[in-house]
Amino acid sequence: MTAPTPKQMHLAAHFPGVNNTTVWTDPRSKSQIDFSSFEHLARTAERGRFDFFFLAEGLRLRERNGRIHDLDVVGRPESLTVLNALAAVTDRLGLAATVNATFNEPYELARRLATLDHLSDGRAAWNVVTSSDAFTGENFRRGGYLDRADRYTRAAEFVATARELWDTWTPDGTPRPFRHQGQHFTIEGEFTVPRSPQGHPVVIQAGDSAEGREFAASAADVIFTRHGTLEAGRTFYADVKARLAKYGRQPGDLKIMPGVTFVLGDNDAEAQERAAEIRRQQISPQNAILALEQVWGRDLSSYDPDGPLPGIDPDPDSGLVQGRVRIGDPSPSSRLRSTGGGPIAVAARWRGLSEAKGLSIRQTVIETTGRQSFIGSPETVASELIEFVSTDAADGFILVPHLTPGGLDDFVDRVVPLLQERGAFRSEYTGSTLRSHLGLADPVGKD
Repeated sequence: MTAPTPKQMHLAAHFPGVNNTTVWTDPRSKSQIDFSSFEHLARTAERGRFDFFFLAEGLRLRERNGRIHDLDVVGRPESLTVLNALAAVTDRLGLAATVNATFNEPYELARRLATLDHLSDGRAAWNVVTSSDAFTGENFRRGGYLDRADRYTRAAEFVATARELWDTWTPDGTPRPFRHQGQHFTIEGEFTVPRSPQGHPVVIQAGDSAEGREFAASAADVIFTRHGTLEAGRTFYADVKARLAKYGRQPGDLKIMPGVTFVLGDNDAEAQERAAEIRRQQISPQNAILALEQVWGRDLSSYDPDGPLPGIDPDPDSGLVQGRVRIGDPSPSSRLRSTGGGPIAVAARWRGLSEAKGLSIRQTVIETTGRQSFIGSPETVASELIEFVSTDAADGFILVPHLTPGGLDDFVDRVVPLLQERGAFRSEYTGSTLRSHLGLADPVGKD
């Protein structure tokens, strides 16, 4: 009997940049802002026939106790500018920019995204995020911040308005005036960019909260999420897919792609040893204290990273760490697996774990703040990825390597061929646009 063809998975590459995943001390770690780094990772992803290349965004340098956070000392370049340059050195790879819907305006951003879609021949994507951060808001004329509910109503209207603008040019190239009047935006005029090759750039949404899930079900093409176990992934997948019907959408209209890391070895034992060492590199003694301060909201610089957790409770109203989501904050941008219930609840769980296992501060942070990782030989990792997709825990994955820019090389060279051999991933691109890679229908109105 012929074995059934596995469900096809989608793969994307996240440029690691300035985050806790990156191992800065590895001699193979290169620049976070030189174009050569972006180009290397993008070319590797395209060589692996990935769906898209994904860039995060930071609108303000993060601070700790009034000083720039170590993770931001190299700066944070603007995503769409980088992707426009990458459009010239790639042919099929999708190009996804994270752009904030709280501190941008629909007309300007719709033009920039449509321009990228033209320059790339239909490969543009927008990862929609929101912000409740008044610290970030200080960089903008409007300042301040939006309440949680308003962030999502603004984001939903923002996406809908951008789509109205993209639709003002008919498929035959005829421009039409637009007028939008809503709660957050009242604009009218003429859109300057003709309809782009995809009709609409692909819309990605990041977030695991109830609001984020509902927003994704109503408006997104891809949801960038995180779940730590196979069972948690299945639960999240079923929940989000079940929300689509009320918006007249089918399960295949929204792709669920968690962000994950991976560690490869010649065998599973070697990979586990490498993974443990990588976690120690990611969570240095200094980073352990910084992570602890994200929970406690207190200056804990006098504590020994190899000593016990603080006996004092967190400060719920602290402003010690600025520009970073506090661990325990219910914001959908907070995706550490230890979150939930607020900082005091997180601290209680961390203390319980530390006491039960006899863990130091650093050991506790290592154990509680890790991403979902696939660790093992190439054969083991390929099999686990296929299991997640075939059992409806995900439609694919956004891979976050720990090295810039060469951290994806081993995966493309050693895991992708196995996925292709097993029929779980494409051997060649069959279309030219990102929508075609993802199996998404063209938007209504495009011939």
